[in-house]
Amino acid sequence: MDTSSILWTVLFSSVGLGFFLYGKKQRAPVPFACGVALMVYPYFVSNVFALVAIGALLMAVPYFWRP
Repeated sequence: MDTSSILWTVLFSSVGLGFFLYGKKQRAPVPFACGVALMVYPYFVSNVFALVAIGALLMAVPYFWRP
C-alpha cells in the first residue's frame, strides 16, 4: 500500500464510522449499511481510483436515497 491508499482508507473508514453510528442510533438502515460498507470495502480494493470512486458513491447514497 502506498500513502495515498492509506489516507483514503482512513478517510472513508472514518466517514463510515459516522454513518454506522448515526444509522444505529436512528434505526436508519441505509446509513447503517453504507457505514458498514465504507468501513469494510477498502480492505478489498487496491486501486486508488477505484477506492475513491466507490467511496464517493457510498457516501452519496444516504443523501440521495431516503426511504
